[in-house]
Amino acid sequence: MHIPLTKYGLREIIIATLVCAVLATVAAVLFWPIVILPAVVWVYVICFFRDPPRRPAEQEAFICPADGRVVDITPVDAQSPLGTDGVRIGIFMSIFDVHVNRSPFDATVEKIEHHNGGHADARKPEASERNESATIRLTANGGDGQAFPLIVRQIAGLIARRIVTDLRVGQQVTAGQRIGMVKFGSRVEVMIPLGLVGQIAVRVGQTVAVGQRIGMVKFGSRVELMVPHGLIGQIAVKVGQTVRAGRTVLIRLPDRSKPEGAY
Repeated sequence: MHIPLTKYGLREIIIATLVCAVLATVAAVLFWPIVILPAVVWVYVICFFRDPPRRPAEQEAFICPADGRVVDITPVDAQSPLGTDGVRIGIFMSIFDVHVNRSPFDATVEKIEHHNGGHADARKPEASERNESATIRLTANGGDGQAFPLIVRQIAGLIARRIVTDLRVGQQVTAGQRIGMVKFGSRVEVMIPLGLVGQIAVRVGQTVAVGQRIGMVKFGSRVELMVPHGLIGQIAVKVGQTVRAGRTVLIRLPDRSKPEGAY
């Protein structure tokens, strides 16, 4: 069975393989049944750095940036890293979840900041401000061309000791693209402005996976009008034309059931 592995764990995989091989050799000489212990550790390390392929579940939606469990959904204001009113969704990744993080939306990387801090339990909301973290500021374009900020924050947890952010300023990212990982248990947050999010699609306590929808985009919606062919006299718009509510798009055929001159 082939297990896709992330490049972010190459160093740890090599170290774990060498150490476990030495321990297994010593165990085989001293008391062979305990060979199972380094074998279990090695299998865990391999599984931790797995990187299964993921695709966004649907278009025009914010997708989950990490596997894990939603631990808080909190409103934020202009004093937050987002710089405007919005909502923060916090996802806790246990040591058994896939830890590769991905972009929640198509955007441009504007800024990356690393913040030193502690390593408290990442399930608690206060870990967002107190723990070591990397804040990724993205800019997404709305349907009307207006730019909106997005924040993805990688937060170290009780066990996690290394944050990998595989991005550079100015880089274009697509929804579901790999952006890094936090090693061995951690938290990932996404902050979305109120002007951009239409509906939150997850709840606190819910288990989520990368690619799953966490919110609907407010812009970019579509409305369709279907009219029987027998009622259409003339189509008054063309493909690519910008229209507004109240604009005439169809001219109805006259009612032939009434005699001319009738009122």
